[in-house]
Amino acid sequence: MSIFKKIMTAIRGGASEAGEAIIDANATRIFEQEIRDAENHLTKAKRDLTGVMAEQMSANREVTRLQREITEHEGYVGQALEKGDETLALAVAEKISTLENDLAAQQQALNSFSGNADRLKELVKKSERQVTEHKRQLSMVKTTESVQKATSAITDNFSSSNSKLLSAKDSLERIKAKQQKFDDKMKAAEILESENSDSSLTAQLKAAGIGSQENSANSVLDRIKAKQK
Repeated sequence: MSIFKKIMTAIRGGASEAGEAIIDANATRIFEQEIRDAENHLTKAKRDLTGVMAEQMSANREVTRLQREITEHEGYVGQALEKGDETLALAVAEKISTLENDLAAQQQALNSFSGNADRLKELVKKSERQVTEHKRQLSMVKTTESVQKATSAITDNFSSSNSKLLSAKDSLERIKAKQQKFDDKMKAAEILESENSDSSLTAQLKAAGIGSQENSANSVLDRIKAKQK
C-alpha cells in the first residue's frame, strides 16, 4: 500500500471515529428525532389507510349496487319469459352478463382493498405500539441521563469540596504553625528579659554589699588575719 493510500485510510478512519463520537454525544437527541420522524410517517400512513378504506367502502357500495341490479334484471328475465318474449329475455340476460362481469371486477377490487386495509391497519397498530415503547424508553433514557448528570455533579462537587477542605486544612496548619512560632518567640523574649532582669538585680545587690559576695583574694586574707588576732 502506497503512503498516499495509507494517509487516506488514516483520514477515513479518523473521520469515522469523529462521526462515531458525534453520534455517541448526541445519541439521545438522535433517538428523539427518529421517534418524531416515525410519528410523522405513522401520521402519513394513517392518511393513506384512510384513503384505502374509502376506496374499500366505495367498492363495497358498487358491489352491493351491482348485486341488487343483477337480482333486479333476473326478475325482468323471468317476467319476459312469462310473457313469451324470449328475445327480450335474451337481451336482459346479456345485460345481466355484463353486470356480472362488472361485479366480478368490483369484487376483486373490494377484496384487494379489504386485504390491503387489514394489512395496513395491523401495520399501523404495530407501529403505534413501537412508537409508544420507544417513547417510554426515551423517557427512561432521559431520566437515566439526568440521574447520571446529577450524580456526576455531586461527585465533582464532593471532590472539589474535599480538595478545598484539604487546602483549607493545610492553610489552617500553616496559620497555627505561624502563631506557635510567634508564641515561642514571645516566650523566648520573656525568658531572656527575665534572665537579664535577675543579672541586673544581682549586680545591684552586690554593689550594696547585700547577699552573697564573690570570694576574692583580699577577702580571704582579711578573714584569716581576723582569726589570728
